[in-house]
Amino acid sequence: MPLIRLNVSPETGRIAVLLSPQCPQRALASAARGSGPITLMIHGYKYQPGSVRHCPHRSIFDAHTGWPAHLGMTAGAGLGVCFGWAARGSLARMFETAQQVGRQLAQVVMTLHRAAPHRPVHLIAHSMGAEVALSALCHCDEGAVSRVVLITGASFQSHAARALRSPAGKTAEVFNITSRENDLFDFVFERLLGQAAADDRALGQGIAAPNALNIQLDCPVTLAGLAALGCPIGPPQSHICHWSGYTRPGALAFYAQLLAQPNVLSLPRVADMLPPQPSPRWSRLPLASLTKTRIMGRLPA
Repeated sequence: MPLIRLNVSPETGRIAVLLSPQCPQRALASAARGSGPITLMIHGYKYQPGSVRHCPHRSIFDAHTGWPAHLGMTAGAGLGVCFGWAARGSLARMFETAQQVGRQLAQVVMTLHRAAPHRPVHLIAHSMGAEVALSALCHCDEGAVSRVVLITGASFQSHAARALRSPAGKTAEVFNITSRENDLFDFVFERLLGQAAADDRALGQGIAAPNALNIQLDCPVTLAGLAALGCPIGPPQSHICHWSGYTRPGALAFYAQLLAQPNVLSLPRVADMLPPQPSPRWSRLPLASLTKTRIMGRLPA
């Protein structure tokens, strides 16, 4: 499977092919002539393309050890696109940047969709990359995006609702990967960004839409259901973790199947294997009942 690496310039907002003078639109249109699904990978907060220590192309997007390898993008049919953006800075400023970068991602999606309308275009994003993906949906045409996998996304329910009301959002299928391991990160995210609506929550509290499915990856019932579908995932190893949604054994293999086999793992079929309601926030923290009651009395549900 071909692999294209793109970066968005933080100074100009222009998209460039990594280590190449090639025009990105031409590179994408040429690569789109093949067959199979097209998957765009979007990293989250704290990455910086070109940085010695924080470059996503040297870590999360590494062809041998990162997402491309575990999502099956280094062999077989299809096209993988690693989408890098400057995500280092204050949380509030980077959240605004993520919304702006979503427009650039939408340009990439539309270039691919117009060049190969017969090929499904998927998005998979972690953390604040979810805000980039949701923002992109708002600027894409109907039918441009097939499936979206959001892994412990750093975004808000209201943003997801707005994206899913867009032409592209109405026709896409969204798999919202959550975990109670991420509760602390969700809580801090909500408090630091201070959304205007008091009842607006992070994506860890779920997305309510007929074309969205919430999958709580630390729930034993969920894990048993996914295993029955042929997608075994290792159990959680900690009470607090922001990255287990893709570091747990089997997690990325499950997402690979979601993106490569939508007819086999249809949204209704996966939904049938999940519990009707997720576990409440803070339910996995090992606190004494009195202490937990006091904390939950001060924190949003």
